[in-house]
Amino acid sequence: MERKDNFIRRQLSTKSRLVQAPMLGVTTPEMVAAANDAGALGSLALGDLAPATCEQLIRATKKLTERPFAVNLFSHHIPLLTGDLRIQYNRTKDFLERLAAEQQLEVVFPEADDLQFTDYRDQLDVIIEEGCRLLSVTFGCLDPVSIDRLKDEGVVLMGTCTSVEEALHLQRIGMDIIIVQGIEAGGHRGSFLGGRYPQIGGLSLLSQVRDHVDTPLIYAGGVYGGRTAKAAHLLGADAVQVGSMLLCSRESALLPFEKEQLRRTKETDVVLTDTFTGRPARGLRNAFVDLLQDSGYVLPYPYQNKLTQPLRQIAKLQQNAGLINIWRGQSSPQFSEASTKEILLGLSADIDSFPTNENQ
Repeated sequence: MERKDNFIRRQLSTKSRLVQAPMLGVTTPEMVAAANDAGALGSLALGDLAPATCEQLIRATKKLTERPFAVNLFSHHIPLLTGDLRIQYNRTKDFLERLAAEQQLEVVFPEADDLQFTDYRDQLDVIIEEGCRLLSVTFGCLDPVSIDRLKDEGVVLMGTCTSVEEALHLQRIGMDIIIVQGIEAGGHRGSFLGGRYPQIGGLSLLSQVRDHVDTPLIYAGGVYGGRTAKAAHLLGADAVQVGSMLLCSRESALLPFEKEQLRRTKETDVVLTDTFTGRPARGLRNAFVDLLQDSGYVLPYPYQNKLTQPLRQIAKLQQNAGLINIWRGQSSPQFSEASTKEILLGLSADIDSFPTNENQ
């Protein structure tokens, strides 16, 4: 029988068992290529971007690396804009308009009927046409027709779970690899079953998922050094995904003032909040979080995300850290400004410095 570490490396086309996390707004084609150069798996974040934008980013990445890389999509459910939700949308829009005026920011917020959403099925056309062979999804699952279509094209499918129940579901529908996301992870929770957001710690979740599924596992959440990565391997992870360690890297899309905010923060400044997007996400606490948390002005995802986006974009241009989201996990890495390649090679060496478990 093939060893799991060999299997995961073959599936991911990697030399190491490291995966660069797809972080929308942070990941760049340069970051993906640098991760590949380090022998890890680079991951291009496409989220819910328009198909034409996806095509541009995939092609830009292919120019920088000849090795396969993963692409990541959001496969979420979009609630219908019913009467009650429409009323709530308009109330929240009025509130944000007053907030922008108080901050002397000229922001044009979208009307509910002007919102545009991307269907991941349209993104799949681009992914297949561009020959991408690794796809990860979060916020939900792919539909059966899409799964069959992608498997017919030889695409390796990765789904994200935040509970044992979700892991079992992903295995049942045929995901090739399951990404186990602990609550420690930065950015959005990948929960998708029952409208709940499990609060279980990552290593506890990982060990339980390993006991319930046979599918290869990638662990994500709190990895910031050799000890944490080795702990995940010992508890059943076949690979580990790294995100926060790369936020201040040379290839990160974050602006200098955002990187400075990350370097200045303490662990007590990191919270789980739905105020920016309508889905719980882990990042830095600021004035916007304090103002909207439990305010009644938080819409379900993706409506909150679409509505607050113009405010966040203008605040970012003005370097107003109090009104933008900066995601990061619970662990506090050094936030190195070195290249992604150097950071991941350093992590690989750190992992290799610990004894290997013969059962892995």
